[in-house]
Amino acid sequence: MKPSRDIARLIEIMAALRTPVTGCPWDLEQTFETIAPYTIEEAYEVADAIERRDLADLKDELGDLLLQVVYHSRLAEEQGAFAFGDVVEAVTKKMIRRHPHVFGDGSARDPSAVKATWDQLKAEERAEKAAERARLSGGNTTSADGPVTLADVPPTLPALTRATKLQHKAAKVGFDWPNLLPVFDKLKEEIQEFEEVALPHDPRGESLLAPGDSPAESRPPGAAPSGRLAERKSESAIKEEFGDILFVMANIARHLDINPEDALRGANRKFIRRFAHIEKVLAERGKTPSQSTLEEMDALWDEAKALEKS
Repeated sequence: MKPSRDIARLIEIMAALRTPVTGCPWDLEQTFETIAPYTIEEAYEVADAIERRDLADLKDELGDLLLQVVYHSRLAEEQGAFAFGDVVEAVTKKMIRRHPHVFGDGSARDPSAVKATWDQLKAEERAEKAAERARLSGGNTTSADGPVTLADVPPTLPALTRATKLQHKAAKVGFDWPNLLPVFDKLKEEIQEFEEVALPHDPRGESLLAPGDSPAESRPPGAAPSGRLAERKSESAIKEEFGDILFVMANIARHLDINPEDALRGANRKFIRRFAHIEKVLAERGKTPSQSTLEEMDALWDEAKALEKS
């Protein structure tokens, strides 16, 4: 079998991989559930190539992502649900229907009008999708428990992205702050609540010790300190309050039309860049970070920050 620019060849390859006896043992063992993590991973790798502006890598990563579509389509075809052609037909039908100003008699040329039309048509499609889901599941229309307004926000999305989408959906039905000011007030409130539960349990301080506990070195190996149940409850409260802060931050991002995942990825890149400067300069001095003081590394961090601004 030879490579080809025709999508039919990729479909043919996948069919061969999934053919009993003569196919690939690993591919024959796979299911929707086992392949799904790879699908998510490939999507992230596409985004990474785009961020790096690496078009050569993007070509390969898009191919890997396309393979995931073909893979899931093959699994569905084997179950008699749908095939790759049905996937293509569904998405082309959707794009034509949602762009009546291009493929029909619609006249919306303003981006906001286009979005309004898109949302209206998307809402109409939900009913059709419910009927299709019932057909594919043999009449079982049961969905995950949750408010109808928020039902179509996938739980598998990255948490920050999902938080933004959940709040966007709620805002569409009027459940929203009027402007940013009360959102920032809410953020200050959540930070204060977080401080109240977190600071007494600073892992670098002695406050983690429950009443009556002695320092760890004075306890026999393996002995649990008293008050462990209370400590677990405190850990749960800390986690909950931290989540509340992230949820409010996602709301702020939504109000400002900021993608929180992109913003955090940018912060990650900045941290890597500045820490690399610290390591580089220390290496030139014949040292490693672990052989340096915090003050020394802080000074180099400020140096890296100043270099970025110059």
